[in-house]
Amino acid sequence: MMTTKLPTYDQYKPSGVEWLGEIPEHWEVVRMKHLYRDISIKNRPEAELLSVTQNQGVVPRAWVENRMVMPSGALGSFKFIKKGDFAISLRSFEGGLEFCHHDGIISPAYTVLQAKRKFESQFYKYLFKSFSFISEIQTSVVGIREGKNISYEELGYSFLPIPPLPEQTAIAQFLDRKTALIDQAIDIKQKQIELLKERRQILIHQAVTRGLNPEVKMKDSGVEWIGEVPEGWEVKRLKYISEVQSGVTLGKTYSGGSLPVFPYLRVANIQAGYFKLDDVAEISLPANVASKYFVRKGDILVTEGGDLDKLGRGTVWNGEIENCLHQNHVFAIRIIDSTTTAEYTSMIMESDYGRKYFTNTANKTTNLASTNSTKLGNFPLIIPPKNEQRSILKYVGDVSIKTTTAITLKQQEIAKLQEYKATLINSAVTGKIKVGSHAQ
Repeated sequence: MMTTKLPTYDQYKPSGVEWLGEIPEHWEVVRMKHLYRDISIKNRPEAELLSVTQNQGVVPRAWVENRMVMPSGALGSFKFIKKGDFAISLRSFEGGLEFCHHDGIISPAYTVLQAKRKFESQFYKYLFKSFSFISEIQTSVVGIREGKNISYEELGYSFLPIPPLPEQTAIAQFLDRKTALIDQAIDIKQKQIELLKERRQILIHQAVTRGLNPEVKMKDSGVEWIGEVPEGWEVKRLKYISEVQSGVTLGKTYSGGSLPVFPYLRVANIQAGYFKLDDVAEISLPANVASKYFVRKGDILVTEGGDLDKLGRGTVWNGEIENCLHQNHVFAIRIIDSTTTAEYTSMIMESDYGRKYFTNTANKTTNLASTNSTKLGNFPLIIPPKNEQRSILKYVGDVSIKTTTAITLKQQEIAKLQEYKATLINSAVTGKIKVGSHAQ
């Protein structure tokens, strides 16, 4: 790793703490309870609501729009925190100590701590976020498991390294600079990924609405929001070239003896462009009832909705599971017209053009959206001649492969930067590297 280029201290000593290992000879090791005391106080509902931010610590809720931990419940359950105190989340222990800049009340998910001695709070914020410390707490505190809080009484017995105060400040400033640069690099790569996705969608949209020949003559599509399409292309409603099959409704009971069991597909199994089949549910139905809901090879499976990302998403079923049914929140579209194919139709429905149709025609409530068989049937499908369909499918496939490859490389680069950041923080706060004014 890049941290090997940084110098180490001249002399080390055993810390006596397994997760710390050796520490610089002049550092101390003390229990956390000797650094902080728990001063959590409730029943101050008249105080200002505060929120925890990534970079500013604890600030008034009005200052931020996200990362707010504001659970429901009476404000009397919230904890009072004063300027200069610290807030730490002990829920499943993810680490991180946040300095408070204002008096007020904060979510009961946080424990309020007061320093017993002078030290650099930013140094301990990094220490509590280091993977060595978090790993130690998660494995050594008795009874901790996902969803369970660690009490400060338990946490207080943890040993912490104590560099001299000027060194704490130097390490914190070094990590502030380095992590800011790393975060900036990560942010750039994440934006590059979004640009790659955006470019892919633009290229696909152009292909399915304009074709691959930029010189082609255009004509009015007859659909206002579509505009012009190439000459020789048709626009047909989906209902005129397909059959739409609804799925089995859950909860019905059937009399009789032992019923056959069938796998069935839920919304969670139908993703955008692929199937997620690691968890397929089963249902018991009479065979004559089940026969109405089988999915066939070549069916386009499309979701009814839910969250906006679940609206009208889907892909072509290639017989991945035999004798498989689908529930009523998943539509099976069966192409019956020779002018197009399931693969081409599905590609259009997953394009920006298709997404726009589903979004604009959806039944919407707060955070939810859904379509129905009527609106699905009215989907205006732009149909080129068969030879152009094949060319466009190949082009879109090539664009998708190239984009996916580029995105994967960017994601790998981000993962390496995140790993380097975590290693850098861990090495600095445990004294494995020498930084700040103590290193060139």
